[in-house]
Amino acid sequence: MKLLATSDLHVSYQDNRQVVEAIAPPDPSDWLIIAGDIGEKFADIEQTLAQLRPKFGRLIWSPGNHELWTTKDDPNQARGEMRYKQLVELCRSLDVITPEDPYVTFPGPRGPVTVCPLFLGYDYSFRPQGATDVKSALAIAHEAGVVCTDEYFLHPDPYPSREAWCRARVQETEERLEAVSGPTVLINHYPLVRDPTFVLRYPEFALWCGTALTADWHRRFNAVEMVYGHLHIPRTTHYDGVRFDEVSLGYPREWKPRGTTQVKLHDVLRES
Repeated sequence: MKLLATSDLHVSYQDNRQVVEAIAPPDPSDWLIIAGDIGEKFADIEQTLAQLRPKFGRLIWSPGNHELWTTKDDPNQARGEMRYKQLVELCRSLDVITPEDPYVTFPGPRGPVTVCPLFLGYDYSFRPQGATDVKSALAIAHEAGVVCTDEYFLHPDPYPSREAWCRARVQETEERLEAVSGPTVLINHYPLVRDPTFVLRYPEFALWCGTALTADWHRRFNAVEMVYGHLHIPRTTHYDGVRFDEVSLGYPREWKPRGTTQVKLHDVLRES
């Protein structure tokens, strides 16, 4: 039995939808992690989860920014926290584990680990050089022409700002993780440290890629691996001896040049 992971399936693209339909586990008892960005429309998210759930022993989901978008062409116009809560209820109706559910233990061959899906958001603390606060950081990004679509579609309601929502999520999640003992696999759409963003083609985009509040979580909470997506740069790096794995599929223009013909499911907890 394996613990597998992917993210950033973006099924609004027909090419992505086709490769996602072909996802299959090596063994039906395998677990699958989806670290966010299945799609933007509620119906697409539901269809994809319903399609994947019967194929795996367990399905675990952490939300990305795209799931939280409220676009004009989505019949579901729920915003912010209400949209997130609706997604959680959708997952529960399909027997998909969410950040709001009890953490589960994976009994892998290297010993049991607690699998922790997280929802934390971002607070604009990954700022470009010269930015002293959120306002100046956003001004630099706008001047560079690098602005995440979240600024138009991801609403923080009822919180006054995305950073306020992030702080609330960080505090709540921190309290839950402090109660976990033993090794963990931490799952979040964004990396828990800033370092993976240093390879971004447009460094200003790091503003929308996480929070400095989690910079020591991989050490504090005994992570043996941190699984994330969002950057669309699939790779493995190590920080303080902990493996960080970016597991995204990405957009067709990104995965097609790599010769991808199917979703490559990352083997979490692999030996090397």
